[in-house]
Amino acid sequence: MVDALRRSRRDLTIVGVFAVWLTVILILDVGASIWPQRALGAVSWLVLFGLLRGEGRTARAQVVVVVMFATAVEYTASPLLGLYTYRLHNVPMFVPPGHGGLYLAALALGRSEIFTRYGKRLCALVTIIGAMWVLWGVTLSDRKDWLGVLMFTLFVRTVAAGRAPSVFASTFILTAALELLGTSLGNWTWAMRDPTGLVSIGNPPSGIAGGYCIFDAVALAGGPALATLAARVARSFRGSRLRAALQRQRTTSASLSPPSGRFPLLPSLE
Repeated sequence: MVDALRRSRRDLTIVGVFAVWLTVILILDVGASIWPQRALGAVSWLVLFGLLRGEGRTARAQVVVVVMFATAVEYTASPLLGLYTYRLHNVPMFVPPGHGGLYLAALALGRSEIFTRYGKRLCALVTIIGAMWVLWGVTLSDRKDWLGVLMFTLFVRTVAAGRAPSVFASTFILTAALELLGTSLGNWTWAMRDPTGLVSIGNPPSGIAGGYCIFDAVALAGGPALATLAARVARSFRGSRLRAALQRQRTTSASLSPPSGRFPLLPSLE
């Protein structure tokens, strides 16, 4: 176990930085007005860019996909559908980079030596803990959490059938901590029921990680394609620049060369 921790140093550092960063951001957001909140968002982008510096092209592309997809979902689920409401009734600027950081932290934890060695047992442990939380949500909680049941079912399916169960299990761990902290501080609050009024919701939903796993699945599927596309565009751009440089060189050489079949006149020596 000690050796696994040592080999996982960089990945665990990413997880630790993400945990500290989000905790500080959520605490500072409590009571903040719109402009301080925007400043927190700017700092969050800088932190995310810093974490991505040591990552490969595919991981960076996956984070881009997550940020784009999750931002679209945020604006649909919160202002439009009212599934949950942020403190200032907006989508805070730190939320999009927060989704990127959450995915990167889950990716780092899922690929770490710890999950490489003990992945199956850890996935099983996370699933058991999640099931207990869901059971509490529909039996003992003041707010019967049937949305949590639906979300947890989705989580179990992604872990069982997904190609990256360690990443999904890591997402559950990080998401649970994030949602419990954010709702307890009042950064956001989940609605009592879904927009149809048929499904009751906990605050937070016990199986909310299932929703975040959709982001993971989209990133895992779309990230490599985006990375390939970016590489092709970069190669095409470099090829265009090279062709332009060669054309300029030919043009310059042609302007300095004498006309074909003729020689420049030499000055008379008389």
